[in-house]
Amino acid sequence: MPFISVKTSAKLSEQVKLGIEQELTEAISLLPGKTPRYFMCAVEDNISMMFHSDKAPTAFVEVKIFGRSTREAYTALTAEICDILRENAGVEPDFCYVKFEEVENWGFNKGLF
Repeated sequence: MPFISVKTSAKLSEQVKLGIEQELTEAISLLPGKTPRYFMCAVEDNISMMFHSDKAPTAFVEVKIFGRSTREAYTALTAEICDILRENAGVEPDFCYVKFEEVENWGFNKGLF
């Protein structure tokens, strides 16, 4: 049930996007109880965005999960996401925001979890 959406100003090849998706799939297990089984993600590149008037590669990442997690787990996942984006997209951690959203109702396969 986790979903990670990455929006970045960096222009990425399809191979790099796939690599980011694969690394995020592995990273989701940093949140207790979350596994790649129901994980979904999207990577959108070459988006016009800036951070504090700077046009350096920038990213905004949204992580949505069913239920709750801990601040410690969110901190660990934030660090991993920042590392993945630095290594694959050239986005420095201080040009990356990560937003977490805990969802109470999550639909799937004609029903709710």
